[in-house]
Amino acid sequence: MRHLVIIPTYNERENIEALIRALLDLPLPLEVVVVDDHSPDGTGELVSAMAARDPRIHGIHRPAKLGLGTAYVTGFRFGLARNYARILTMDADFSHDPAHVPALIERSEEADLVIGSRYIPGGEVVDSPWYRRLLSRGANTFARTLLGLTPRDVTAGFRCYRPQVLEAIAPETIRAEGYAFLIEITYRVQRAGFRIAEVPIRFKDRRYGRSKVSRREIGRALWTVLRLSADRLRAL
Repeated sequence: MRHLVIIPTYNERENIEALIRALLDLPLPLEVVVVDDHSPDGTGELVSAMAARDPRIHGIHRPAKLGLGTAYVTGFRFGLARNYARILTMDADFSHDPAHVPALIERSEEADLVIGSRYIPGGEVVDSPWYRRLLSRGANTFARTLLGLTPRDVTAGFRCYRPQVLEAIAPETIRAEGYAFLIEITYRVQRAGFRIAEVPIRFKDRRYGRSKVSRREIGRALWTVLRLSADRLRAL
């Protein structure tokens, strides 16, 4: 019953070692794969050095900054090929607390996709600027309304998947890039009839480094929701 945590990275050297150690210190049969997009700060090299000392750590080194969505797909392929019981995703910057991982895995006993949610009772956002909170709330409300999604936090990257879900929805065919990928995969999971659950998390702004959410990412998310909304209307 091994579980895999996928961590996409780009310039996360300040965070990644402590995050991996926190995950592997949990009383769970966890392994970690870091999908690094040729970070100039040496994140990939640090992960390789850690992997050489601990077989539970794996590194995938990509030749350039290829984006969050394709990093997830690369990690999914790695996990599916090695028959992990659960496949999780999380950010590298400590905005997702490793202490919530056991709750995600436990809830996956009764759900096919479990989302670590900021926006259900018990969830919260701390140390994040007001405009970031407003943007996140607005994006979630927009996506949920147009796509009829039931989860409260559809843009969250802290997740636990049953492998059968990923095999069924073929993430490699998802068109969305960046954080919009998370909206589209949630849409596909719900449309396919899988069970989605949420557990509350405490989301904290990144410990070190700068946020990678850009205007381009926001535009991608807007376009993705509109495209999927048109698809939903055609299916009615």
